[in-house]
Amino acid sequence: MMFWILVATMTAAVAAFLLYPLLRGAKAADDDRAGEAAVYRDQLRELDRDLVGGLISADEADYARAEIGRRLIAVSAAEPKTERKPVRPHRFSEAFVLLLLPVLGLCLYITLGRPDVPSRPLAGRLADPGNDMAVLIVKAERHLSENPDDGRGWDVLAPIYYNAMRIADAEKAYRNAIRLLGPSPIRLDGLAETLMAGANGVVTEETRKVLEQSLSLEPDNARAKFYVALSLEQAGQPGQAKVAFEALAQESPADAPWLPLVNEHIAKNGGAPVVADGKAPGNPTEEDVAAAQDMSSSEQQQMIRGMVESLDAKLVAEPNNFEGWMRLVRSYAVLNDKDRAASALKRALSAFPAEGEEGRQLMALARELGIAAEGGTE
Repeated sequence: MMFWILVATMTAAVAAFLLYPLLRGAKAADDDRAGEAAVYRDQLRELDRDLVGGLISADEADYARAEIGRRLIAVSAAEPKTERKPVRPHRFSEAFVLLLLPVLGLCLYITLGRPDVPSRPLAGRLADPGNDMAVLIVKAERHLSENPDDGRGWDVLAPIYYNAMRIADAEKAYRNAIRLLGPSPIRLDGLAETLMAGANGVVTEETRKVLEQSLSLEPDNARAKFYVALSLEQAGQPGQAKVAFEALAQESPADAPWLPLVNEHIAKNGGAPVVADGKAPGNPTEEDVAAAQDMSSSEQQQMIRGMVESLDAKLVAEPNNFEGWMRLVRSYAVLNDKDRAASALKRALSAFPAEGEEGRQLMALARELGIAAEGGTE
């Protein structure tokens, strides 16, 4: 009921706003004529005072009185008779505003809106947010304002902030999660990427220290190694950057989806693309890498997607490959294909249940990437 009262009030306000200039037009014209007649009458009285005071002669007064009287008669003749109702010149416009406009708005709402859906106050939406990301964030923020030492809450909220490009909030969340839960490669890598986003993609000295801490916990962390190599490239050290990128390419699995990007940086720093010897599904040959140099960005994207789909097919045949599932989920997320990432996560959890160590790592990766286990984004 409150909704309809609000709609009626707003409709009345809009109608009054639109009708005001239409109703005011005739009255304003009448007021102008009345004011003009009053001015001429004042001039006649002033003329009589000047004649009595000897300021003008009788002939001059007669001439002026005749001219003023002529103007006064002209204005008075244009005034409407008091017994006649003035004709309103905007009847169609007034009828449209008063009748057709509200009816048209109501019909559009019934057609396009959802009048059957009951209203949900903010408290109700916070209690049952569903998939409304904005409400989920508000609910999490309200919880953390009351429980600032809930490390898991900060851990969940940090990647959501990052994906929403709320960089300052993401940095605060990652730092709180690390302070309360301790450092982990996923949290440190997330913090590093957040710092890079805040620095327009530059790997600063602070970011470099965070990445080195991540590598101390997980020496085979390809993600951190890539950013460390990128920091050398940005610092104007192409020789060291090339060595770091080449080492990463040589250590990566043959079907790693990041290999084309790593080879691109190797070539940028004066090296030759690194090609693995294996022929596993999704592994680029020398011809593939050479052809990729001449591809457009869309063609390169298509090539990468083909490699990821090959890895997907390989995991269907051999599901007990934990590292493969981690790469597959992350690869689909990098390709911005959240539906396939969620599907890959669900299949990975079938092979590695969430209760186990591998399952917990999969769930942590999902939270970092904003992927839900049941097929949607968190």
